[in-house]
Amino acid sequence: MAIPILIMFPFLILSILSEKGYPYFFFMARIWAKFILFGMGFYYKVESEQVVDENKSYMIVANHTSMADIMLMLAIIKNPFVFVGKKELARIPIFGFFYKRTCILVDRSDSQSRMAVFAKAQKRIESGLSVCIFPEGGVPNDESILLDNFKEGAFRLAIEHQIPVLPISFGDNKQRFPYTFFAGSPGIMRVKIHKQVDTQGKTNADRKIIREQIRNTIYSQLLVFEARKTLKTA
Repeated sequence: MAIPILIMFPFLILSILSEKGYPYFFFMARIWAKFILFGMGFYYKVESEQVVDENKSYMIVANHTSMADIMLMLAIIKNPFVFVGKKELARIPIFGFFYKRTCILVDRSDSQSRMAVFAKAQKRIESGLSVCIFPEGGVPNDESILLDNFKEGAFRLAIEHQIPVLPISFGDNKQRFPYTFFAGSPGIMRVKIHKQVDTQGKTNADRKIIREQIRNTIYSQLLVFEARKTLKTA
């Protein structure tokens, strides 16, 4: 994690001095992410139902099961986007320095912090960036849970700004690099980029319907991933 950051450190510092430099920071962050994935013995295979428009803003959502989710998301999506993530990650040495200066941090135990996310995300969307949120609100403590319930923040933001939601399913991250110490293994990380869900003309009254529609899409794909995994090991 530290090696590519140290190599690119001067350029990373320059890129975070202003918001206009964020696309350059994002480009280097993608190099960092691919370096880590490759160095840990992970390789990813992406199946996509649509072409992701590099000049378009999306609300990107995915299931959250692993410490590798952030790196994999950076590796597969070319559109500059900003993560909405928990403030605790800012404590990680070196990584945390850049994390708290480029991501939208939220303290989920603080209602004011959760509300402030909307104002910060609005500013980034208006500047042409996409936003990435893991709508489960964190990694479930029970690793047997395939997909936890979704919170509504991501879908509320997407509707308010009339930007499409781009659902993504990660099939193997929990197996490759879980939060359990002394677990995991090198290997494939399967990804499915689903067809975007448009929010044009939608209102806040449609929020729950869109949330459940997207959760069902990701959940169904996770079941497919699990079934294929079982067939390979049988």
